[in-house]
Amino acid sequence: MTLKEVANLILQHDNFEILTHHYPDGDCIGSGFALALALRQIGKKARVITTDRSKSFEYIFSKLKEQEFDTEFIIATDVANEKLLGVNQKAYEGKIDLCIDHHQSNCVNAPFKYIEADSAAAGEIIYELIPLLGAKMTRDIANCIYTAISTDTGCFRYGNTTSRTMRIAADLLDFGCDSAYINKIMFETKSKGLIRLERDLLKNMIFCADDKCAIIYTTLEMTKDLTDDETEGIASIPRQIEGVKMGITVREKADNFKISVRTNDGIDACEFCRQFGGGGHVSASGCTLKGTLDEVLQTLKDAAEKVL
Repeated sequence: MTLKEVANLILQHDNFEILTHHYPDGDCIGSGFALALALRQIGKKARVITTDRSKSFEYIFSKLKEQEFDTEFIIATDVANEKLLGVNQKAYEGKIDLCIDHHQSNCVNAPFKYIEADSAAAGEIIYELIPLLGAKMTRDIANCIYTAISTDTGCFRYGNTTSRTMRIAADLLDFGCDSAYINKIMFETKSKGLIRLERDLLKNMIFCADDKCAIIYTTLEMTKDLTDDETEGIASIPRQIEGVKMGITVREKADNFKISVRTNDGIDACEFCRQFGGGGHVSASGCTLKGTLDEVLQTLKDAAEKVL
């Protein structure tokens, strides 16, 4: 599909649900809410379905009041796999009408899909889609899209940042987005609990593959007083170490382990995670594993040894 065809498809319907993946990040939330705000602006009804309500995104959540309606059309934004819907998977699997995403590994089962793998974030796609819908950029929408793009590019530091990314960000500033506030919330503010956790992560860090791979892990006990959004940024820690080509973050959840992989020097994180049923981007991907912590760590170490 072309993006114009996506817009024409959307305009044929009126009542929308927009799905996000579990543990929603800035791109997922920002893209979904930007689209919902745009749809409401042109007279449609829309709501965003999330698995939780992170306080970090309250400035976004607060701009979309609840609406009651019978759902007519379901859109997934920044969702690469229906398994990533979390607790919403059973209710929505096989029911997604349109998928808008930027993950090259996207395997969502939907009759209509628009995948743009060279976009730094799904937010870039939504930015281009909004005028095609006949909606106008507002400060609230600009805040959503800036959140989407800035978080998926590490505040414009990652290799996925392009000249297009920077031009869009500049446009968002012209539309009044509060970049200073968003940057502070997303990239500079840490709770005392998170600082203590980071201390423990560094103390317990594991190296393998001739120190080319660094692994950090959290247990339920370590994160019992922290929210998911507080710990979202820890995945970048192991990749920052000199000489490390692959950084792996292991987070214990109620019934499995969430794995985040970040890579340097062209190592394919997506391919690494795909062997475990996951996926994502070349330099940033994820998957889930089951077993004990020791078993999961050994599995990852063995896999990293083969790659590196």
